[in-house]
This record gives sequence, structure tokens and C-alpha cells, in this order.
Amino acid sequence: MIDIDKWNEIYNTVKKHKLRTALTAFGVFWGIFMLVVLLGAGKGLENGITSEFNVAKNAVFIWTQRTSVPYMGLKAGRFIQMTNDDVAAIKANIPEVGVVAPSNQLEGDFTVNYKDKSSAFTVNGEMPELLFVKPLQVTSGRFLNSKDIQERRKIAVVGPRTLEVLFPDEANPIGKYISIKGSYFQVVGTFEPVGKGEDVVEDAKVIFIPQTTLQQTYNQVNKVGFMALIPQPGIPAAAIEDKVKTLLMQRHHVAPEDLKAFGSANVEKEFQDVQGLFTGIAGFSWLVSIGTILAGIIGVGNIMLIVVKERTKEIGVRKALGATPWSIVSLIIQESIVITGMAGYVGLLAGTGIIALIEYLMLKFDVQAGFFGAPEVNPAIAFTATVLLVFTGALAGLIPATKAARVNPVVALRDE
Repeated sequence: MIDIDKWNEIYNTVKKHKLRTALTAFGVFWGIFMLVVLLGAGKGLENGITSEFNVAKNAVFIWTQRTSVPYMGLKAGRFIQMTNDDVAAIKANIPEVGVVAPSNQLEGDFTVNYKDKSSAFTVNGEMPELLFVKPLQVTSGRFLNSKDIQERRKIAVVGPRTLEVLFPDEANPIGKYISIKGSYFQVVGTFEPVGKGEDVVEDAKVIFIPQTTLQQTYNQVNKVGFMALIPQPGIPAAAIEDKVKTLLMQRHHVAPEDLKAFGSANVEKEFQDVQGLFTGIAGFSWLVSIGTILAGIIGVGNIMLIVVKERTKEIGVRKALGATPWSIVSLIIQESIVITGMAGYVGLLAGTGIIALIEYLMLKFDVQAGFFGAPEVNPAIAFTATVLLVFTGALAGLIPATKAARVNPVVALRDE
């Protein structure tokens, strides 16, 4: 049951010393406020940086360079050319690879034309598996499919920049024909890049055509410019990165110690490095905030010692009338929890309010300050902060409460 008298007593004690209580509680308020704001800001930084990852977070990209070591009678400086056979070999010999997406890019100076409009665009030969690697939103029509690859169809999927430049007056570009370096391609779909940053701006200028069509039409038969790989679920990206590079070295007679012949980028490793940075930021935020909270708790504990000293005679009367030690201890601890709990809860509300306001304004006006994205507060943090407040409040009142419980009624009644 709720002891109304005890709550009234706590209220009157706090009311009697308003300024002292407020100044003492400020340390707890500021600690919780800093905790919420720092963690929210750290999450905003994490959101901003991770939004720059516009590809699958476990993708591996492999491309060729020049050899740096002579091997099997072959000189150093030899350029390696990957082929369709390499793609087939990876699928046949490395079961840990879940997705292989070879890609080519149309080289040279050229323009893409539609009627009297023309402009320069990036033209990539891709496979349908690209959607597993790079998230794209197909806004109308469709993306590339296996039939397009098998039949080497002359079809194209265009981005927003192409629509803006070549089709400003067309309500629906689907079915229209564009000319790419003298060959005509039918537009079968449109897409929007997903994500933020410079990569998205560049992706908006890309036109996708079937990889086999690009190879055949533009004299790149059996050539692969680079490939993207995604491992099977549960397989680390580093495992397939090493296996694929080893296989390619064997197929192209490259020395095992030649680290320059094949270049690679492991997105999973980069993402894990970034996540480690954010874990460190969160740990630092907790360290600073808990230090501030502890300083506030020490202040609360000191004030409760003063309260016990001021109320020594009253406590003695209570014990003389039969009050148990637990009733004395619970009164002091409860008062300590009330002070720390209220101060911390106000700090929690203030911090959450600040973060929510910044998040609302950034999302409403689509603002991103450099790498800083919309901040947010994890509900688990609010729960953890609440538990922390109750625990620290009890801890702050424990020593004063124990001292109060040991008061000798006879000595207390003589106290002036």
C-alpha cells in the first residue's frame, strides 16, 4: 500500500529546502541530459555515415591491375583481363559465394541521343544480380532479367538524370528508343538511386543495359571489367575475397605473393571498422555521462547526510515510539530516490526533446550536415537510464539511511 504520510513528509522536506534540493539535483539532471544528447548525436553521426554505404554491407568488389612479380616465364607489368569463364569458375568452385555480378562499362567519348536531345551518360553492362549489390528503386517498368542476358536484348533502364535531360516533355519514357554510340536501345524501366552522398548523384547519371549486350555490341566479347560478390548467409566477406582472388591468380598465372595484380574492396570490413568507431563513441559518451551522474549522486548523498543530521532528534523520537530500523532506512532511501529520480527524469525528457526536435527538423527539411544524419534516441537507452536512476538514487541514500538507522534514541533526544 502507498504510505501517504511518508510521501507528504518527503514533499515537505523538499519544499522546505527548495534551492538546496534543486542545486543538488542539477548534477543528476545534467548527467542524464548529457547521456541522452551524446548518444543521440552519436547515432546521428552513425546514420549519416552508414547512409553513405550505397551498396550491400557484405559486398566484395574485385578488379584487375598489372602484375608486379614475374611468374612462370611471364614478365611483370602484365595486365590481367577477367572473362566470363572466370565468373563460371567462381560459381562452380566456390560454394561460399552467393551472388556474382560481373560488370562492364562502355568506354570512350560518346553521347546518348533521343530525338533532338543528347548528352553524355555513364553506360554500364550489368546482370540482374546487381539489385542484390546496389539497392535501386525501380520506379516504372522493370529491371534487367535473365532473358535479356540470354538473348542479348537491346534494352535499357534509365535513371533520373536521363529522364531530366532526354525526356523532359515525355510523360512515360517506357517503350521509347535511345541511341547509344550508334545503336538503338528500348527503354524498359526507370530507377531511383537509394541512399545519400556523391555516389547517389553519380548513380542518377547511369544507364543500365544487359552485360552480354554490351560485350557483343561494343567489341568487349568475353571481357569482364570488374565483379561484385556477396557471400552466402553466415559466411564472412573476407573468406570469399581470399578464395576468389586465389582462384583468379591460378587461372591467370599470377604469383601467389603478387598482391598488386588484383585489387579488391571489402565493404563488410569497412562497415565493421565504422561500427567499431561508433561503439567507441558510445562508450565514451557513457563514461562521461556516468562520471557526471556519479558526481551528482555524491552531492545527493551529502545532502541526505545533512538531512539525517538535521533530523536526528526526530529520528530518535520515532525510534523511541517503536519505529523499526527498516522504516527509518526506507524513508531516507525513498527521499533520495525521489530527488535523483525526478532530476534524472527531467533530464531524460529534456534530452529526448532536444534530439526529437533536431530529428524532426532534419527530416522535414531534408537536411544533412556533412556526415551527420538525423539523430535518434534508442528506447533501450531511456529504459537503461531509468533503471540507472533508481539504482543510483538508492545508492546515494544508503549510507545516510544506515547512519539514521543506528541513531540511539536516548542520545538523539538529548541532542540540541
